[in-house]
Amino acid sequence: MLVERLTRQLGKPTRNLWGWLVKRFLERNRFLEASAVKLCDIQPGDVVLELGFGPGLGLQEAARRLTQPGGKLYGLDISEYMYNTASERLQADIQSGKVTLFLGSVEQIPLGDSAVDKVYHCNCYYFWPDLRAGSREIHRVMKPGALMVTALHLEYLKKLIAAGLLKGTKWRPEPYMEALREVGFVDVRMEEQRVRGESFQAIFAAAKKA
Repeated sequence: MLVERLTRQLGKPTRNLWGWLVKRFLERNRFLEASAVKLCDIQPGDVVLELGFGPGLGLQEAARRLTQPGGKLYGLDISEYMYNTASERLQADIQSGKVTLFLGSVEQIPLGDSAVDKVYHCNCYYFWPDLRAGSREIHRVMKPGALMVTALHLEYLKKLIAAGLLKGTKWRPEPYMEALREVGFVDVRMEEQRVRGESFQAIFAAAKKA
């Protein structure tokens, strides 16, 4: 029962003890969020989207880099608890109009076609209901040539699998990368990264459009 509760909370935290524990755990993941933002090479006037922003640590990192008037940051998360938590954390940037957060699914991103320059997310693609549908929607909102960075920690994911907290094979990067290629992404590759002694993996993909 405990494992099942934690598994559900990892994918969609709610405002209760289990969700709070997941939030605390996600807040320890700052280095991965910061690394994804850095690898995106966000420019001051970019339009940026974070998927599955959780408690909002990555949003803070990205917002600091958007210093020009045209710089805009969007965030999308399926958890109302995380949406409210991040909204409190980013309150000033939301009020200024620099940041806009959405509550919803990756399969229905509330942005127009070819709207964003950079997309990033950390440890969340394996919670998507349909990898291809989610990847297709992300591709739709990205400008031609726009970059997406996915940061993940494979060794940690393997520990979650061993503990029974993740099931199936969606956590593996290969099906995700194949879905990206199928919907039109190019230059899809995974690279080993190391930051301050911490190792992780980063998947890069560029949106190709006719």
